[in-house]
Amino acid sequence: MFVVGGLIVGAAAVGLAIASDFVQEQFHRFTGVWPYAPLIVTPLGFALTLYLTNRFFPNSGGSGIPQAIAARTTKDVAVRNSLVSLRIAFGKILLTLMGLMVGASTGREGPTVQVGASVMFALGRFSKRHQPGLILAGSAAGVAAAFNTPLAGIVFGIEEMSRSFEVRASGLVIGTIIAAGLTSLAFMGNYTYFGSSSSVMPFGFDWLAVVVCGVVGGLLGGLFSRLLILFAFGFPGRLGDWIKAHPVLFAASCGFLVAICGIISGGAVYGTGYDQARQVLHDQKDLSFFYAPLKFLATVLSSISGIPGGIFAPSLSVGAGIGADLAWLFPTTPIGALVLLGMVSYFSGVVQAPITAFVIVAEMTANHNLVVPLMLAALIAQASSKLVCKEGVYHALAKKFIPQPPSA
Repeated sequence: MFVVGGLIVGAAAVGLAIASDFVQEQFHRFTGVWPYAPLIVTPLGFALTLYLTNRFFPNSGGSGIPQAIAARTTKDVAVRNSLVSLRIAFGKILLTLMGLMVGASTGREGPTVQVGASVMFALGRFSKRHQPGLILAGSAAGVAAAFNTPLAGIVFGIEEMSRSFEVRASGLVIGTIIAAGLTSLAFMGNYTYFGSSSSVMPFGFDWLAVVVCGVVGGLLGGLFSRLLILFAFGFPGRLGDWIKAHPVLFAASCGFLVAICGIISGGAVYGTGYDQARQVLHDQKDLSFFYAPLKFLATVLSSISGIPGGIFAPSLSVGAGIGADLAWLFPTTPIGALVLLGMVSYFSGVVQAPITAFVIVAEMTANHNLVVPLMLAALIAQASSKLVCKEGVYHALAKKFIPQPPSA
């Protein structure tokens, strides 16, 4: 069962990756000819995507990781069925692509987690196997297949999905990741997500960059999480009442502001941000100083709009921009090292899962020279993030999907 499930999850991850690249390429071609068209296309696309989400695929909005966490946590079978299912998986893939097609600053990795959890849960219903363990395995396999990072998939399953190590589920998780990874290898080859990086951190003054990146990335990551949680549980006052009463109009408003960010950035902040992060990591492109704040804002707007889409890749891209912006403070530090520190720090600040943060960045760049600096930056970022947001965004948002018992 876990072999079949892993193969399906791997195929879904590869398919979503290829389709995501295609729709983003088409959107960039479109905006290359009509750069101001997103002022109309993006708001309408956000509105339509959210309408379809709420009307036909409820609980498929946002990243999908909070839903997977909630499905694994809850003991209510009906709630679990509403959060992970083949119907949800189909809608998640379709609507994530729709968002990227109109310029949303979202990623595909979080949705792959919910798709993986849904596939394994569907198989588990036939076999009567331990359903929480299957959801955990599918989620971990989704991360592993999306980034071609099997170790990060295991760490993500332990640290973020379960926050513990379960002996009875460990074999299932590893087996599913192997099957998903083999499928990814068969279709995509043994690639490194961001390309191999050999950047090193010279010992001495340059290590101050670890602290600075950790603090800046952690605070901004915490701010991002705080904003998402605030809007997810209802913004206070009249604005919150209006958003609740007119979600589709609010999504359109977010889309319009994303379009403005895109026009100001010359189209750089649309989509996942993968190309920008990869190019600056390998010193192939100088990012504008305003890329990081504009990408941050576009990702916040895309996320609070409620449309399906992940925050993994956009967060790594924002982090890359932060590292590049801090280069003027550390002119002797290799730009690649600063970019990796920025990625780890910001991502750790968002999810408050430092082990997952440094493992996934180290593995997706095949860089083992910076393991210790990345570890330190991740821990500093987590501590800094907690000053702004007490809990990681995924677990905080998961509470929204679990019915709370009535207060006495």
